Amino acid sequence: MAARAAALLAAIFLGALGTARRADAAIGVNWGTVSSHRAPPGVVVDLMHANRISKVKLFDTDPGVLRALAGSGIQVMVGLTNGELASVAGSQAAADAWVAQNVSRYVGRGGVDIRYIAVGNEPFLTSYQGQFESYIIPAMTNIQQSLVKANLASYVKLVVPCNADAYESASVPSQGVFRTELTQIMTQLAAFLSSSGAPFVVNIYPFLSLYQNSDFPQDYAFFEGSTHPLVDGPNVYYNAFDGNFDTLVSALGKIGYGNLPIAIGEIGWPTEGAPSANLTAARAFNQGLINRITSNKGTPLRPGVPPADVYLFSLLDEEQKSILPGNFERHWGIFSFDGQAKYPLNLGLGNSVLKNAKEVPYLPSRWCVANPARNLDSISDHMKLACSMADCTTLYYGGSCYGIGQKGNVSYAFNSYYQQQKQDPKSCDFGGLGMITYLDPSMGECRFLVGVDDSKSSSAASCGSGCCGVCCGQWMLAFWVFMYLRMMGSA
Repeated sequence: MAARAAALLAAIFLGALGTARRADAAIGVNWGTVSSHRAPPGVVVDLMHANRISKVKLFDTDPGVLRALAGSGIQVMVGLTNGELASVAGSQAAADAWVAQNVSRYVGRGGVDIRYIAVGNEPFLTSYQGQFESYIIPAMTNIQQSLVKANLASYVKLVVPCNADAYESASVPSQGVFRTELTQIMTQLAAFLSSSGAPFVVNIYPFLSLYQNSDFPQDYAFFEGSTHPLVDGPNVYYNAFDGNFDTLVSALGKIGYGNLPIAIGEIGWPTEGAPSANLTAARAFNQGLINRITSNKGTPLRPGVPPADVYLFSLLDEEQKSILPGNFERHWGIFSFDGQAKYPLNLGLGNSVLKNAKEVPYLPSRWCVANPARNLDSISDHMKLACSMADCTTLYYGGSCYGIGQKGNVSYAFNSYYQQQKQDPKSCDFGGLGMITYLDPSMGECRFLVGVDDSKSSSAASCGSGCCGVCCGQWMLAFWVFMYLRMMGSA
């Protein structure tokens, strides 16, 4: 395997270097499915059609999702998960089987328009401590050979979505370099991408820069101009996106691939879960990004050359995502879990505002709330149960339900669990402290949800390589014990 990978890489190094060129940037979306309230894939595909979204990035190869995309005309990036890298890297037969099962069977006349395979998802993250690095090039080599056998290599391209922590700069974009331990593999990756005509895919999150650094200038995260511009010789940077993008351009240049096309695999802004996460900020960021991308202005180091593609993160909220990074992780969607637009947004695709999903198969209009006739002094364990399983992140500071009081908090937690359990009457018991109501208990901006009947949806959520939902059971339970005490103390 190693010899074959080396031979292919040698051929790639002799190939022509990729050339960044002007082309109208395309706005796509990420469609994640880490949710217990999954709208049927057909409803989501119709939602994308209604909003004229023609490109979608997936994190796996969910059969239900891919079947729904068949014949849609939507260009698709499917994902080989980090957990699958080792087997595919170690066996050509495993790669052949993966391509046959997840690509070949879906493409063709009237099938799924699969354009890219993402080999891993942010496999070079510092926090992974190198555990996936040795698999990337062998996995790409094997998958490429499998595509050749299937006569798909000229149409389906391989990419590796990278987190922006793969590169760094001491101060300004022109000093951008890849992390020292990644220089060799990034050179190999860039050679592979250049030879096949695929872009370098990077995930850029100005929100995280602001969230993680109290000294980060807030206006620099957006696109309206900054009172704290970054001066880099003749170039002046007025927003974090341009600065980050050109840091990557510089890093690629230092390994000999400064003209390699770049696509943005993930970028967006959450609507709650942190002080800087709200509807106003999310709309300002995403609209500013879209306006900048569709203007084809490019960046100081690539004037007039926008990214090859830009995939917004994310299409829908995913309330079962891990909240280890923060409560905001469950609130990145431009639509709520049921395909309802959160704020006005012009995607630059022909509609001036977002259009909502139609024919969503909601569960009946009923909710679980705290029984007003019962004393809530013994509520603690029940709250822990509800919030360790269902989503309670909106109850905390920066959430849309923050400050609704103790009974409101209890009712929200009970209802979240009740809806997650598909309105099973037993799930609203809570030792007699809960009761079912047919009157909507929503308060102002705090929406008490009604779940989706997703019995026709694909049953498995896309956990990727991370910890999602009840997979994190023990950690989540401990976390919510702590958060519950904080919440009750502030009620």
